[in-house]
Amino acid sequence: MRSGAKVAIAGGVFVVAAGGVAFGAYEMVGGGDGKSSGGTHTQGAPARTGPPVEDEIKETSTGFFQAWAKGDAAGAAALTNNQQGASAALTGFRDQAHITNVVVTPGAPNGPVVPYTVKADVSYEGKTAPLSYASQLTVVRGQSTHKALVDWQPSVLHPQLKTGDRLVTDKAQNPEIQAVDYKDRPLTKEQYPSLGAILDGLREKYGAKVDGTPGIELQIQGNSAPARTLITLRKGTPGKLKTTLDADVQAAAEKAVKRFGESSVVAVKPSTGEIRAVADNRNDKFPASLQGRVAPGSTMKIVTSAMLIEKGKASPDKPAECPADAMWQGVTFHNLNNFSMDGQPFSKSFARSCNTAFIKLVDDVNDDGALGRVAANYFGIGQDWKVGVPSFDGSVPASAGAETAAAYIGQGKVQMSPLDMASIAATAKSGHFRQPVIVPQSLDGRQLAQADPLPSGIAGQLRQLMHITATASYGTATEAMAGVDGDKGAKTGSAEKDGQNKSDSWFTGYSDDLAAAALVQSGGHGGDAAGPIVAQVLRAG
Repeated sequence: MRSGAKVAIAGGVFVVAAGGVAFGAYEMVGGGDGKSSGGTHTQGAPARTGPPVEDEIKETSTGFFQAWAKGDAAGAAALTNNQQGASAALTGFRDQAHITNVVVTPGAPNGPVVPYTVKADVSYEGKTAPLSYASQLTVVRGQSTHKALVDWQPSVLHPQLKTGDRLVTDKAQNPEIQAVDYKDRPLTKEQYPSLGAILDGLREKYGAKVDGTPGIELQIQGNSAPARTLITLRKGTPGKLKTTLDADVQAAAEKAVKRFGESSVVAVKPSTGEIRAVADNRNDKFPASLQGRVAPGSTMKIVTSAMLIEKGKASPDKPAECPADAMWQGVTFHNLNNFSMDGQPFSKSFARSCNTAFIKLVDDVNDDGALGRVAANYFGIGQDWKVGVPSFDGSVPASAGAETAAAYIGQGKVQMSPLDMASIAATAKSGHFRQPVIVPQSLDGRQLAQADPLPSGIAGQLRQLMHITATASYGTATEAMAGVDGDKGAKTGSAEKDGQNKSDSWFTGYSDDLAAAALVQSGGHGGDAAGPIVAQVLRAG
């Protein structure tokens, strides 16, 4: 790439061919070494200030693209605001990723932002494959040099690169996997898009443990995420990896989350802890289903009720106060639309999600650490789950004052993922915490988290509370669960967050031996958005 490049100017358009770069509608204003006669600061001239202007943006981006295409990592890096980082990445692009015959085609600039497409070849050990993608860069003013420079970000090199990532073409670190569900039905990224990152993670962790051989691939490798394959130059032999997923339930989950943006759902089998489905529909592609850390709102009242029942402060038939508002430690808590109930049993306060009924009992409990202990001891929250892929196992930290009251209704410092809330519903259903897993424990013998079984009296009362919530005319989950058959129960939740106009929508429930939980961020009431998602998944089970 360094030699044989031919430069021509035709009709004001600058082209570098023969392994070089093409620039649509760009005049040639400088050489590939970063020196110029135009938009950058020159010796003796007044330093330019403010954002780069049009001629500087063209000059800098043109010089950068030219040097990059020629394989001149040092020259391209000299036109960035991070020469060391850019030089290392550009050198790796050439020498570790083995990318050749680069052609960069800029689009029309939008202010300082210059979009472009890249077409190239990836060649390694006699194998060659085409590579193409689109990205963009931004031209900024250098803080000390005052020159117009490319603001160096890993995404300049490839849009999927993040800090710490690198492009590598070599024999894959782990063989590919042929993931199957618990009935041996294939699971692919194409058929189940939500499983993309999960299958990458399973390959990284278990690829070497199954019977497969690695191929040659162009991968994005980094320290914070599993390796991602961009191009396969030579296929290996995938090894079969059996998961606990259920293809039918997974398909339903994939379809259900499409109903609402920023939504996630997880389904778990209560009798075993096996994860049956995981799905996300988010703009940021973050796997909030497994790794989210969000206040769970009133779905946390399942755990709070277990604690209150254990301490003898509540039971389904015991009367509970439910005023429109209640104050604790100087903070006033309200019910939705300020509703109130007089002389009603605790089961109705649970089913209608009366916040104040729970706040009024904080003083009676008089133990800031009780909720966290029950969450850990009976529901396994915070017990270092080893699911098989990265996950968040919930947090109910120590609290004091008004934060203790907020925790009772799933606010304050309490954080959960849909996986955690699905597990909590599953524990209530079965009476025993079974740590969720997505691959069998027998695959690697990892130690699973443990918790004490719920006392039978507590488990039975939790199921009664959740059943009423899902079936009674006044239950907040009844409408969503109307089409769900079997032995069922549920709890809704809405969690308010600073800066959000609408609360997060939460819903968790079970039907027979399947439990599920969903989160729709800024989705409003729990039964409106998250509820239909959970119900659709439960019907598939």
